[in-house]
Amino acid sequence: MPVPSARPSSRSPRRAPELLFGDRWTFDPAPETADPKLKPRYDLFINGRFTAPKSGRYFDTINPANERKLAEVALAGAADVNAAYAAARRAFPAWSRLPGAERGKYLFRIARLLQDRAREFAVAETLNGGKPIKESRDFDVPMTAAHFFYHAGWADKLEHLAPGARVAPLGVVGQVIPWNFPLLMLAWKLGPALAAGNTVVLKPAETTSITCLKFAEILQEAGLPPGVVNFVAGAGETGAAVVAHPSADKIAFTGSTEVGKAILRSLAGTEKKLTLELGGKAANIILEDAPLDQAVEGIVNGIFFNQGHVCCAGSRLLVQEPVAEAVLARLRRRIATLRVGDPMDKNTDIGAINSRAQLKRITALVASGVREGATLHQPACALPAKGFYFRPSVFSDVTMSHRIARE
Repeated sequence: MPVPSARPSSRSPRRAPELLFGDRWTFDPAPETADPKLKPRYDLFINGRFTAPKSGRYFDTINPANERKLAEVALAGAADVNAAYAAARRAFPAWSRLPGAERGKYLFRIARLLQDRAREFAVAETLNGGKPIKESRDFDVPMTAAHFFYHAGWADKLEHLAPGARVAPLGVVGQVIPWNFPLLMLAWKLGPALAAGNTVVLKPAETTSITCLKFAEILQEAGLPPGVVNFVAGAGETGAAVVAHPSADKIAFTGSTEVGKAILRSLAGTEKKLTLELGGKAANIILEDAPLDQAVEGIVNGIFFNQGHVCCAGSRLLVQEPVAEAVLARLRRRIATLRVGDPMDKNTDIGAINSRAQLKRITALVASGVREGATLHQPACALPAKGFYFRPSVFSDVTMSHRIARE
């Protein structure tokens, strides 16, 4: 007997229930209370000692979460950079001849000392940089120590690094690091250079110099020979002096593509070695067979970690068309749950933008996306009255001609 076919239902499929509390459920503040042991003034670190700048000039460094002054930092001029390179050059013969196992002992000691003061450095990193304390505490500082442990282990194994090749120290290395991961970038630069027997002149970013200069205290406590590592603080002019100095055998730079291109042009035709780590426009690619909830978590972590201040942040999202609407809907719901606010609160997901200049650039880029016809999705979250903050933002209807897709 034929069975009549069921009539199609006129009702749309019922959506799975969601727990969206919005502003009905707030977390009590959970502030980090460890003492960062900040000094009111930080001098340059040259030849194993803290040294006042020859010009006598200092600049203020602030907490981007509330715009309050944290400390004064010495502004290094050309004479200070000269002194730092002279100290590094004097220290190089003895340091480079030291057996790798002995150099490794210093790096092991540095890593252990940083672990001993981990909470102090995590708080200082958050206060000066704006990133959430849970990121400084659980990622930046532990990974910084891990890098020094790792390169300490390599110091006596360099002959195995490149079979058939002779590995030897280059000499004095000039290094310039950015503001997004001050301690971690310091470790990326210092660890391999010291393990290989080089000496260093390093300039931190002008907005995040505190943890670098605090780190000099650890170098002193570890007994690192004078002149092996030297720190000079300042803005672009100081960085240019570090890069252009005739005593540098190698330059290592992490920062913007524009500045990297300028450094490349300035060193062309010289005998200086060069390493550049520049910005990118990384993409997340989501295909229709992906587990979408897991994919959305990856998207959120890839772009909103450290407020998006990551050179490989996933700032583009390429989604296969059959699941594009579903991914966007999930992503909009997910960013509505992110907590934006005080970086020192352990509940905060997105902290403060590093500086007023960076906030201005982000604001201009988002405005350009709206102006050029893309659709902006932002949660309606309250932002602190003081400090540099921006809501988590997602654009749809974007083409490759949009500025936000290219910059």
